Amino acid sequence: MIDALKDDLREAEAALLADLRQRRREIRECWMGDGSANQLTLGQKIADQVAATMGSWRFIIIQSTILLVWIVLNVTAYFAHWDPYPFILLNLALSFQAAYAAPFIMMSQNRQQEIDRREAEGDHQINIKAELEIELLHQKIDALREKEIIQLTQAVQTLTQMLDAERAARVAAGG
Repeated sequence: MIDALKDDLREAEAALLADLRQRRREIRECWMGDGSANQLTLGQKIADQVAATMGSWRFIIIQSTILLVWIVLNVTAYFAHWDPYPFILLNLALSFQAAYAAPFIMMSQNRQQEIDRREAEGDHQINIKAELEIELLHQKIDALREKEIIQLTQAVQTLTQMLDAERAARVAAGG
């Protein structure tokens, strides 16, 4: 019964390993083969570009400079007060920018989250495969130990028989 369970377990492990190897091939073909997964739609490209631009120091410095110039020109009235102190037009422009930037950034983050989820799933499958491979190695080492113990036991029995035969020969000769 135990041997049947071991055989069933080995078959299940072999099937799981084969499934993991097939999935790994499919993932490699998908991401590296034809490149279809690497081709982004126009919306995805725009979302990634907006997120990359708005998340850069260059953008922050340029925007901060523009805001500072806007405020200084309106406070000092160097040209004209096109947006007096409460800076309603500036607030409108920044709200407009935030309203349009947020969805682009969210789209980019969602796509990156999907990529990360796939990678984590792949890592999990690799960990399962590694665990199974380690278990198989343990089984092989255990089998080698059992075989070695059997051989050592047989060697001890053979030596015991030889010693018994030698003692019997001494007793018969001497006695």
